Amino acid sequence: MSSRRPARKAFEAVLLVSGLVAIALNQRPTIVAAGVLVGELRTDTGIGAAPASLLTTLPLACFGVFALLAPPMGRRLGLDRTLAIALTVLLVGICLRLAPSLAALFIGTAIAGSGIAVTNVLLPSVIKRDFPDRLGSAMGAYSVLLSGGAALASVATIPMGEILGTGWRTTLAVWGVLVVVALGLWLPRTFRRQHAADHTEMYPPAGIWRSPLAWSVAGFMALQSLVYFALIAWLPALLHDSGLTQARAGFMSAVMGAVGIVASFVVPVLASKTTSQRSLVVVTAGTFAAGVAGLLWEPAAGVWLWMVLLGIGQGAGIGLVLTLFALRTTDSAMAAELSGMAQAVGYLVAATGPTIIGVQHEVSGSWTLPLVTLIVVVGGLLVSGWFAAANRTVQRRSPERS
Repeated sequence: MSSRRPARKAFEAVLLVSGLVAIALNQRPTIVAAGVLVGELRTDTGIGAAPASLLTTLPLACFGVFALLAPPMGRRLGLDRTLAIALTVLLVGICLRLAPSLAALFIGTAIAGSGIAVTNVLLPSVIKRDFPDRLGSAMGAYSVLLSGGAALASVATIPMGEILGTGWRTTLAVWGVLVVVALGLWLPRTFRRQHAADHTEMYPPAGIWRSPLAWSVAGFMALQSLVYFALIAWLPALLHDSGLTQARAGFMSAVMGAVGIVASFVVPVLASKTTSQRSLVVVTAGTFAAGVAGLLWEPAAGVWLWMVLLGIGQGAGIGLVLTLFALRTTDSAMAAELSGMAQAVGYLVAATGPTIIGVQHEVSGSWTLPLVTLIVVVGGLLVSGWFAAANRTVQRRSPERS
């Protein structure tokens, strides 16, 4: 019997890590694949650019709205069961998009976005609960997988559709296979006795919405996300207008993403080794600002340098804010609450970024005003991040004291 226990623990550890990897990989392909196929989708359905853009902005809005539901669900059902439910919701949304109806396409996208919103919020909490001694490396790996899932969908969606010889609806639905794999790996954990912290500690920390520290973390989350999604939406067009071919503009955007993946792993590891993360906030804001200023000054000539700087900024930003959810809280319950609040605020603010930049470009007829706006946003990112990175934690308040 004693010889079986180490083997059983090793198997459970492998299952836990495999499940977390699979869930993390599922957080972006459903959204990114729709963007990759938008041309074919518009040709087939006849919808305009504005409705088609909802396939990207609608999930972001869902991220913000449904992030608030994740902590209460985690308290009531336990983190493991809530993640399984979220994966099931994601799969339902993906399958619904198979129906030959525009309404089904948008409703399915919203349902999928709501499922991803819950996994967005709870995965940092699970990492804090299950990997307290390897927080930096675990959070870094999670950040890489988050970016890696998006990169995988960007690269593989079109070739996968060509190999299958199917339409865009079926190609979108194929990403559901990855969700099925994640469910298969995660469902065994839902039959175990739930972790004590999921229930005994996870009562609402009353007053988190009145905590200046929590708002600082939320502000950092919101502003780094706004810059990131604005760049994702408009950087290829900006570079093309500056004289690069469309192919080269797309390639340089990919360079930014590749650098970001590396930074998103390194920064959480560094963050976990220090009591204050203010130096990393300065790196994030500084590289973002330098990259945007470079695009304002001479976008084509220095494009390689600007992409490296912007990649460091966006990778450091997402890696750092995910780590702050754990570092600025005392337990997995508080991490879920802070993650839910910050992501609700963050994604709702970030969803406005591409629209604001697009309107400014259209009205002004140049990229100067949009880029100056992004530099101002980076200034706010530095201020909020400075306070968020101080060596403090969000304090739990009992219901009686609220």
